[in-house]
Amino acid sequence: MSFPLILAIIVFVLMFILRMPIAVGMISVSVVYLTAKGMDLSIVTNMVMNTYFTNYVIIAVPLFIFTANVMNSGTVTNKIFGFCNATLGRLRGALGHVNIVASLIFAGMTGSAIADAAGLGKIEIQAMKDAGYDPEFACAITAASATVGPIFPPSIPLVIYAMLSGTSVGALFLGGMIPAILLTGALMIYVGIISTRRHYPKGEHFTRAQILAVTMQATPALLTPIILLIGIYSGIMTPTEAGAIAGLYALLISIFAYKNMTFEEFKDLMFTSIKDIGTTSIIIGTASVISYIVAREQVATTAAQFITTICQSPYTFLLLVNISILILGMFIDTSVIQLVFVPILIPIATLYGINLIHFGLVVTFNMMVGLSTPPFGMLLFITSGISNTNLKGIMKEILWPLLVMLLVLIIITYMPDVVLYFPRAFGMM
Repeated sequence: MSFPLILAIIVFVLMFILRMPIAVGMISVSVVYLTAKGMDLSIVTNMVMNTYFTNYVIIAVPLFIFTANVMNSGTVTNKIFGFCNATLGRLRGALGHVNIVASLIFAGMTGSAIADAAGLGKIEIQAMKDAGYDPEFACAITAASATVGPIFPPSIPLVIYAMLSGTSVGALFLGGMIPAILLTGALMIYVGIISTRRHYPKGEHFTRAQILAVTMQATPALLTPIILLIGIYSGIMTPTEAGAIAGLYALLISIFAYKNMTFEEFKDLMFTSIKDIGTTSIIIGTASVISYIVAREQVATTAAQFITTICQSPYTFLLLVNISILILGMFIDTSVIQLVFVPILIPIATLYGINLIHFGLVVTFNMMVGLSTPPFGMLLFITSGISNTNLKGIMKEILWPLLVMLLVLIIITYMPDVVLYFPRAFGMM
């Protein structure tokens, strides 16, 4: 390794130890490396701008961020929760099942685990606590179910992966459907077992007329994922255009269908969205400079030579990737893993003949597990903060849901057809 690269790595570790914002850390690493190399710092600006001018698909990211904020600012989350509660109320541990299914539906609107946990999660945790569920269990299952968000289409992390790998966004979205449904089913089995052992209550009984009424109220919200998926896979709109349609549709139903968004709320929504989009854009843009550094220093080539000497098959390589990302996910934010480490792994996956759509779902699923993994799982801190629940208790409760998620991860890692069935069926590969 050259001295500038060693210096950049030291700065990266230092920024991590000091818990600096990710965007600041990545910019600092880039500036330190280029300065040590004696290169013009304007290259940072050129590469960041080039990232946005040459990647049309990346525009979908801010659009879906805006959609997520709209969904969380209105009563959309309440309508989704009410619909799931009405349809699953007869099950033992009903609110736990509602929590999971509602996350799957919400995933079809926003593609964000953080939005799910912070918005829908607040309603779910409070309802579960009021019904007599252990607060730690409510938070743990909320964190676990929120990981469905970036797996089921649309998905912000999958859009970013498509930019990094050059794969089809539509194919990645299709590839995430079965894994998301598998995870939903597995978590529901877990909730059923725990609810029986702990004698958690059944939900409220709804008549057919009540279910119909709740469904009618939730229909505008429930139509969101249907409109998006039909639009994308019928060829009417691209994933980027779908992001714009989703944001506009979410805004329209909040204002006209549910009539709950005032001008002041809309203004706050825009400020929040601009802040979130700005942070994400800086991270994605700076990642292009990190990619340049990785290419210039031949990090990917060196890593490939090392890995191919210790991994004789793609199965061993995938095991090594999963273990590495799981460990990194315990300490490092998922955006850093995706934008710094995944680009190094993509060429190596290609070398082993691994389908990049399959690989994308494996690494994305793995990163989402990291969001719920102690000690620094972001979803654990979010659910603890919004519910004033002891973090230590949540970390204890999340262990079994983590095991469930890891079992699903193993399935999609070593059974590629689980991921590739829909992309093949729709002729996208």
